[in-house]
Amino acid sequence: MKFFSANLIIISLFFSTLLLTGCKKEDATPANQTGEVDIEFENTVGTDPLVLDKKTYTTLAGDDFTVSAFKYYISNLKLTRTDGTQYAVPESYYLVNSAISSTQHLALKDVPAGDYKALTFIIGVDSARNVSGAQTGALDPGNAMFWSWNSGYIFAKLEGTSPQSKSAANGLMFHIGGFKSPNNTIRTVTPAFPSGTLLLVRADHSPEIHYNVDILKMFSGPNTIRFGTLSTTMGGANSVRLANNYAQGMFTVEHIHAN
Repeated sequence: MKFFSANLIIISLFFSTLLLTGCKKEDATPANQTGEVDIEFENTVGTDPLVLDKKTYTTLAGDDFTVSAFKYYISNLKLTRTDGTQYAVPESYYLVNSAISSTQHLALKDVPAGDYKALTFIIGVDSARNVSGAQTGALDPGNAMFWSWNSGYIFAKLEGTSPQSKSAANGLMFHIGGFKSPNNTIRTVTPAFPSGTLLLVRADHSPEIHYNVDILKMFSGPNTIRFGTLSTTMGGANSVRLANNYAQGMFTVEHIHAN
């Protein structure tokens, strides 16, 4: 009986070990596998889609305006895993242009497979790239997002008109940039994922993060912007006011597709 009991214990331990090992293999993310993360930016004005030139909108303060151009840089993307470690997307500099639909869709290739709880990015361009001379791609000065006279990038640009504006032809020209104190407008944001939602990156599917980018948030928040008193900015303290506004919620995660 003792021999039989000992064998029974050994057999039970053997199968328990197999079961635990199998569970670990099933739950663990395969090492060295990568996947793709797709990102979509939907530019809106409140609950309305952004339509260039043809539609009049109203700020929360009551000023009417149209938009003829809306562009912004997204850079230095970092994905945070559920264990708190981060993956920094290399060479991640993107210019989103509301006039070019293809720029509103980003594909992050070769992202390590894993479970991610957040995506952090800079609205703008880091200080190192502001002083790195002529560059290519999204950072090409030919994209009309670079001040040659000020040796730096325009991080976000909105142009249009407003009947409240006292500028020539009722124009609006908000060119937000600058990376030196006290007028540093580089802003880092981590828009929250929907409650309980993770970004599951795997080799066999490409999840998508859908961002809503609400222009109204440029003109409200910590600083209420009235076009009768501020219709033009090209860096400086007023750009800081606008940057502080859009860092407070212009970007929100609308939803995440598992795909």
